[in-house]
Amino acid sequence: MGRIQKIEKQTDNPFLNMYHLEFTDRDGKDGNYYFCTRNADDKIKIRTHEMTSEGICVYAVTKEPKPRLVMIREYRFPVDEEIYSLPAGLIDPGETAGEAAAREVKEECGFTFVESKRGADFYRRPFLLVPGFSDEPGSAVFGTVTDLDTPAHNESTEWITPMLCDKDEVRRILSEEIVSVRAAFLCFLFLSMPDDDPLGFLQE
Repeated sequence: MGRIQKIEKQTDNPFLNMYHLEFTDRDGKDGNYYFCTRNADDKIKIRTHEMTSEGICVYAVTKEPKPRLVMIREYRFPVDEEIYSLPAGLIDPGETAGEAAAREVKEECGFTFVESKRGADFYRRPFLLVPGFSDEPGSAVFGTVTDLDTPAHNESTEWITPMLCDKDEVRRILSEEIVSVRAAFLCFLFLSMPDDDPLGFLQE
């Protein structure tokens, strides 16, 4: 484990748990660090060093002359606020990232999502979300949506409002609202793309 001397699980919750680490710093002094994880004790990244996506964030646009970006407004407990984001969720066992994206878009928005396979593989590889306090990796999935009038199927524990946002509305949201950081960066991409190719950033 190198600089990490001890790993101790501190909680036993169904979905998210806290760990305590004892480590040695560069001056040889002992220190303490804490992180949270969704993984079982034998699957935390400190033990496996594997990088497999646990969740997805979906960049989805309409097939219109002036494409709109699929966004959601969702109440989030940790901030006690409605925040603006993109459809997202965890990958269920046996699912691909694309299958999880289609399921989440259908559940959260009601739309039918079709994944685009354009671009190099690195656009879809897993990246760490908040490595300062979690070992969770996630990946982005890109594509288009149809069936725009189909109602969503939110669970009773979800407060989600789906939206189809043109570029003016995306600019307003970025200027005025509380936005998740990964949604913000994908919104920047949407604003930079021409209307005739909103997925044009996906390059080989």
